[in-house]
Amino acid sequence: MLSLSSPKASQPRHPQPIHRLWAAAMGSATLLALLISPPATAHHAFAAEYDGNQPIAVSGVVTKAQWVNPHSWLYVDVKDASGKVTNWGWEFGAPFSLREKGLTKTTLPIGAVVELHGFRAKSGQNYAYASTLKLADGREFQTGGAGDAPAVPATTAAAGGK
Repeated sequence: MLSLSSPKASQPRHPQPIHRLWAAAMGSATLLALLISPPATAHHAFAAEYDGNQPIAVSGVVTKAQWVNPHSWLYVDVKDASGKVTNWGWEFGAPFSLREKGLTKTTLPIGAVVELHGFRAKSGQNYAYASTLKLADGREFQTGGAGDAPAVPATTAAAGGK
């Protein structure tokens, strides 16, 4: 005997175009959300480690450079007014961003004389966030990339004045 109903006939059936329309709408909504959301730019803030109220400037001799992600580091021997030499560590931006600005490993050989401007660590230890670096030949580079770092004032404290 021929039956007019089947088990599948009792289930609602959507035409194919509705599925495609739904998928297109969801895809468009996802793309729109990605386009309008702000990008994630940093894993920590400048203010977490550095004091924007303690600008510092030093001149010294490069002793070591670490070109590593997410932050590069430059170590400099600094001589204070009494002649005592102290090694300072300076945090820079990522190697890729430094290279885009023209600053590379070969630009900063061990023994190079440099001038650095930036902000001291909150801990009071001998390390700082570098905003700018000036070479003996007069070339100057922006070295920091923190979006929340303040601008370095024209007059900054020398390292000997801790």
